[in-house]
Amino acid sequence: MTHTSLALIPDFDLSAHNTLALGARSRLGASITEPGMVPDVLAAAAAQGLRLRILGGGSNVVLAPEFDGITAVMAIRGRRVVETDARGTLIEVAAGENWHELVTWTVAQGLGGVENLAGIPGTVGAAPVQNIGAYGVEVADVFETLVAYDCVEGRERVFVRDECAFAYRDSLFKREPGRFVVLSLRLRLPQPWVPRLSFAGLSDLDGEITPKAVMDRVLALRGSKLPDWRVTPNAGSFFQNPIVSVAEAEPVLAEFPMAPAFPQADGRLKLSAGWLIEKSGLKGFRLGPVGMSERHALVLVNYGGAVAEDVAALAEHVKRTVRERFGVQLHEEPVFC
Repeated sequence: MTHTSLALIPDFDLSAHNTLALGARSRLGASITEPGMVPDVLAAAAAQGLRLRILGGGSNVVLAPEFDGITAVMAIRGRRVVETDARGTLIEVAAGENWHELVTWTVAQGLGGVENLAGIPGTVGAAPVQNIGAYGVEVADVFETLVAYDCVEGRERVFVRDECAFAYRDSLFKREPGRFVVLSLRLRLPQPWVPRLSFAGLSDLDGEITPKAVMDRVLALRGSKLPDWRVTPNAGSFFQNPIVSVAEAEPVLAEFPMAPAFPQADGRLKLSAGWLIEKSGLKGFRLGPVGMSERHALVLVNYGGAVAEDVAALAEHVKRTVRERFGVQLHEEPVFC
């Protein structure tokens, strides 16, 4: 079967391809609309001796002003119900689909399982890489399989859940950057559906509890706390919640016994990065054209005209301040590339 030929666009403007709205350009750009175009763009990069990076929705990246290579935007579309059986409904979604639109599509059909993940920007293909999560649910919870192109072996591969090494905001695909290009994802939406309401803000949901009711509450909660990236450019939560030993958490809890600290299966504690940043006096802090949001201390925002260097300077200031104040090391969620 033939597929659409690859078109390379010179001096590719990426300012509209990242939710931080950073000024950024790539020597060449391309749009991947079919799986067969992935080996084509790899071959093009190799033939010209250029670096290649694959970009989804640009919601988890900090793009350099100039990239001397090829930036390929993932734009493969398509979603379908594969089957419904005693285990639930299996859906298949292409990597270029918008994640939030996928969530609303499932909810419109009365299917539950990903409603807690509503409102997260980005593409479906990026979801398992970061193992996105919110309000007590991770994509790993409903993951069945994915298809990815292995750039090392030069072939498509199918991965089952146990092969993906999912962890908190982590996966095999994140640990081996540049090797795998996710092409499609299969999710198993459970039957019977059991709502996940343990997270603060959801536990008091009353009336008829449906996937739509949960999704609507999640969107309301997100809207009340997080700045809309389409209005105030940002990349969502900029730092991971640190998971530390009990000994590392002790100075924090000694001073603030009621500080949010969540026990993990391995005996460590997950602290709130947003809480640490706010207690370090950085909520609303501004450094040039960027700052930590006045609405949520965990969100780094671009007030206009920022480039990657501005973001890096603020990120380093936040990490240093929190480390000096609490002895806890923060790590960024977005990838600098």
